[in-house]
Amino acid sequence: MKIWRAIFFAGCGIAGLSILGLALLIGRGFRATSMPTSFERVLARRVRNLAIPLRERIAKSPVTESSESLRKGREEFLARCSVCHGVDGSGKTEMGLNLYPRVPDLRAPATQRLSDGELHYIIENGVSLTGMPAWRNAQRESSGAIWNLVVFIRSLRPLTQIEFAQQATTGSSAHYAGSQACEKCHAQIYDRWKRTPMANVVRDPRTHPEAIIPQLESNTVAKFAKEQVAFVYGSIWKQRYFTKVGDDYFPLPVQWDVGTQKWLPYMVPSHGGDWWAEFYPPDNMQRPTGPTCDGCHSVDYDIHSKQVAEWNVGCEACHGPGSEHVAQPTRGNILNPGRMDSIAGNDTCIRCHSQGRPVASPIEGRYYDWPVGYRVGLRLQDFWKLEDCAPGQTTFLYFPDCTAHKNRMQGNDFAQSVMYEHGIMCSSCHDVHGTENRAQLRAPGNQLCLECHGPTSPNGPHAATLEEHTHHRAGSPGSECAACHMPKIETEGVPGAYVHAHTFRFITPAMTDQFQIPNPCTTCHAEKSTAWAKEAMSHWPEWSPWKIR
Repeated sequence: MKIWRAIFFAGCGIAGLSILGLALLIGRGFRATSMPTSFERVLARRVRNLAIPLRERIAKSPVTESSESLRKGREEFLARCSVCHGVDGSGKTEMGLNLYPRVPDLRAPATQRLSDGELHYIIENGVSLTGMPAWRNAQRESSGAIWNLVVFIRSLRPLTQIEFAQQATTGSSAHYAGSQACEKCHAQIYDRWKRTPMANVVRDPRTHPEAIIPQLESNTVAKFAKEQVAFVYGSIWKQRYFTKVGDDYFPLPVQWDVGTQKWLPYMVPSHGGDWWAEFYPPDNMQRPTGPTCDGCHSVDYDIHSKQVAEWNVGCEACHGPGSEHVAQPTRGNILNPGRMDSIAGNDTCIRCHSQGRPVASPIEGRYYDWPVGYRVGLRLQDFWKLEDCAPGQTTFLYFPDCTAHKNRMQGNDFAQSVMYEHGIMCSSCHDVHGTENRAQLRAPGNQLCLECHGPTSPNGPHAATLEEHTHHRAGSPGSECAACHMPKIETEGVPGAYVHAHTFRFITPAMTDQFQIPNPCTTCHAEKSTAWAKEAMSHWPEWSPWKIR
């Protein structure tokens, strides 16, 4: 009798709790925007983990971490996962913050504690009653791709407190070891890097006789002999020549235009050009490259000794002094911009890919065109300020809408962009270690953009197909994302040489009429007028008439 009474009361208690829970649920409502309680989060995670078969939990990854597996895993992540998890794995995206339960932070201990097998099983099979889809696909063998993705997710784990402490001490105790010291452990990356423009921005013709592109005998602008050239600068758009006098290098007054195959004069005008020129005599032989160039063309240029740790943009320009890492490699004794927050990571590139001036100027009586004192891991804003834009005015540096006009201003552009605001990094698109693609892009053209901006993506474009968005045939120049969102309108220092804008704003034909900013439509359709372009766009159903006029 007592047993039945106990069962009865237990049943009543369970029923009462169920009714109370149901009442609370109905009172709260079914909303994906509701924040799961701690109890729900813990319970759901436990149930998910218990549902993974033992053989899957103990499965070992057949893929080891390498630059290639990380690259492949990252490509899969951007194409399939970043819309919810974000490019940094945080889950702080429009989709991720509006799912119930919330998209997990892949960097968090709860995720990183999962075994490789558990991660693989979750990715392949998805999670019931959540927004996590399964990868299982009868038409596609996904297992290898998933293991690469597991490797990439592992790379998202943040530094430990011990590793953070290591970094703080390493910055002051380590010294520069040179890029070649990295080759032993990172042979594949080193081999790619040494073929990049970063590794070859300045070259000594005595060790690289092939570096000088033109025949010097054809030069009728300002004659010089090969023996005078200490360094050759550039090879893509133009080539300039530095001679050495004492401890300083000086630019010769002539340059080679790679595009037109012509010799041109070279001297920065004292007024109306670069800000620093008015502080130097109008004579190249009185304008040493140390203050104007060498800080960005080397690793650790010393303004006092005029010596460098290494010429060109070596590994330690982005990763900091590496002697301790070479001696005993750990994550804590080397810097990695890819593991930093987006501002610090982007500053690693912006410091040289921008026009600005030092916060303190002059420095010991000299005017420098690079952030003296900055090195990776420090706050760039403490050393460098970007050139201001005057909206509505065309200047030497900017168009009236503050899109850059001059070369080496990708950072000025990018800092204004929505991409930058959302934490996208230069390294999200470019791999400075080297790729087979133009501008060291991680993937060719549209393939790269569509990893995050595929049709119907929450990131846009909000169209069913790319053709509906571009109003151009697939595969045509007008269907290239960069053609409209990154027009080539920024000069590279020689006539007719231009690079892509990095604001990612679409410049309308109306802006050409008002501000004389080149727009993508009539730049491509050169025989047409802005009136024609505005009329054509007025029939595009997704375009507001107020936006194009």
